[in-house]
Amino acid sequence: MVKIYPSLLSADFYNLERDIQKVKDIADGLHMDVMDGNFVPNISFGNPIIKAVKENTNIYLDTHLMIDNPEKYIDSFSKYSDSLTIHYEATNHLDRTINAIKEKGIKAGVSINPHTSVYLLENILNVVDSVLIMSVNPGFGGQSFIEYSYDKIKSLKEMIDMKNLNVNIQVDGGVNKDKIKPLYDAGATEFISGSAIFKSNNPGKEIKLMKEQVKWKISILLHQIITN
Repeated sequence: MVKIYPSLLSADFYNLERDIQKVKDIADGLHMDVMDGNFVPNISFGNPIIKAVKENTNIYLDTHLMIDNPEKYIDSFSKYSDSLTIHYEATNHLDRTINAIKEKGIKAGVSINPHTSVYLLENILNVVDSVLIMSVNPGFGGQSFIEYSYDKIKSLKEMIDMKNLNVNIQVDGGVNKDKIKPLYDAGATEFISGSAIFKSNNPGKEIKLMKEQVKWKISILLHQIITN
């Protein structure tokens, strides 16, 4: 199933409630980018914002910890998140940290930066729920999509299929309605999009347009299966 998660980082922080209302009924959740100014060259927001959104909406919260030593913060962030994603590059004990997240009863994901090979994840795939491919260098919204991300997604999809695993592939960075179809074709099923959604005139309509790109592709595939 294809899912779209608008990134709150690109919303209007002076009008967060307004922007969340615009997307909550059509989005599959909100993507919460937590930045510490060390792992990435930016500082965003922390648990108070996530807690406030969780306590005032029913929307799924997909929290992405772009922070050093994420294992120190699993207890606090798991309280208000439905899934937690940590970076391969940010912890020395990835397996232990992933399992600590799952022990909290929420989904666990691992993310890799553009320079990191997907093949480094081979031995961790059997314990994660998702892999987040960063298709920009993390830290700031509105960056241009890195084209070799397609090849990384294809390679990751092949690894997942070879192991017969149920692991979702997420993509974050430069994602818009023109990128959805080729990203889906490469193997991604969950898409994080910030500027393309929140900077549009109609964020809800933008999400709908994104989903329609993939629905069209799925309809063609189903037709081919039935006719053959």
